[in-house]
Amino acid sequence: MAEDAAPGTGDDGRISTREAARRLGVKPETLYAYVSRGLLGSRRVQGGRGSTFDPAEVAALARRGRPASGTEASPAADAGIGRVRTGITLIAGDRYYFRGVDATELAAAYSFEEVAEWLWTGLLRRGVRFEAPPQPLAAARRAAAALPADCGLMDRLRVAAIAAAAADPLRFDLAEGAVLGSARSLIPTLVDALPPAGPAQRGSGPIALRLWSRLTARPADDASLRVTDAALALLIDHDLAASTLAARVAASARAHPYAVVSAGLGALDGPLHGQVSGLVHRMLAEVVERGSAGPVVAEYLRAGLRVPGLGHRLYQGDDPRARLLFRLLEEVPEAAAPLAAARDVAATVARHSPQHPNVDLALGTLSLSCGMPSEAGEIVFSVARTAGWIAHALEEYAERPLRMRPVGAYDGPKPEQPLP
Repeated sequence: MAEDAAPGTGDDGRISTREAARRLGVKPETLYAYVSRGLLGSRRVQGGRGSTFDPAEVAALARRGRPASGTEASPAADAGIGRVRTGITLIAGDRYYFRGVDATELAAAYSFEEVAEWLWTGLLRRGVRFEAPPQPLAAARRAAAALPADCGLMDRLRVAAIAAAAADPLRFDLAEGAVLGSARSLIPTLVDALPPAGPAQRGSGPIALRLWSRLTARPADDASLRVTDAALALLIDHDLAASTLAARVAASARAHPYAVVSAGLGALDGPLHGQVSGLVHRMLAEVVERGSAGPVVAEYLRAGLRVPGLGHRLYQGDDPRARLLFRLLEEVPEAAAPLAAARDVAATVARHSPQHPNVDLALGTLSLSCGMPSEAGEIVFSVARTAGWIAHALEEYAERPLRMRPVGAYDGPKPEQPLP
């Protein structure tokens, strides 16, 4: 039957186009624009014209992003681009929580792998270890090793992710169990594909220990491994940071988990997100060499640059991640001078600007203390955040596909322009 002959609700509980448009307060044309953008599902009426809609989906769409003025909402507003529903991380009151549990307490009590499992499944698997499958690992190692000798570790990490994907024919399976399997194998593959800085830790050891052997030639000690493992656990997720949003956009288009991680790694390849800890490393090394933070801070300010490692838009006081890492670094003997330098920088800047230490200051202190290269903090960040990107991908795979589709506010020349 024609849709106009079926106002309201049909026998199957679905509603007509007219009724769906009425409940949303939009025109039918706008309703079908929502359908075309993947914001709303529809079903053709059998034997007639028109479509029917799930009233629950219509009600959910009406609750998301509707303007208070009563005017029609744009598809971008209804798409939830401004506010994305997530049950992974909450940041509130200078603290942050993974699935409702204080993240710093989780990192202090459990290993990186255990916290990752908690974020993915809501279950705690004590003693869990991640294994790299032979074929993807071999492909990742070959690809990373084929880069020019002067390439950095981040370049090798990005190439390793792509090579591992190419060697996994099951990567397109987006069922939850398959995605979790990919995550548990991709993380150790990325780590084990990096060239060893000293005697490499192979097999099924903790990720922190295996990553340590890729970042420094120093023998691993318990205190240093503890702070490295805590850094990995703390950095798994931090709500919708730029790289996480990029990962969710890829997942919204149903990209496989390796591509989701590659999207996140791509967003890190800039000076404003993942690379700050490297700037901190070099700054602290100069402070240690000069014996005082004063002249180093002065040079940053004179050049019109922000002093790296201080301040965070989501926290009024200290970054809780930095607070835990600095406490653990106090147990590392080699960290005494870098720790003093970091505190000197914070105290110097605090004389005129109320900025507090953030996690990048702690990561730079960690890398300098442990004889790691300046980009080590970015590597720790990337390996850790891989677990978070997978958690967000799992959430996004359960949403309507292609919902991450904003609408451009065109401000170019008005049509019809002459043919150039």
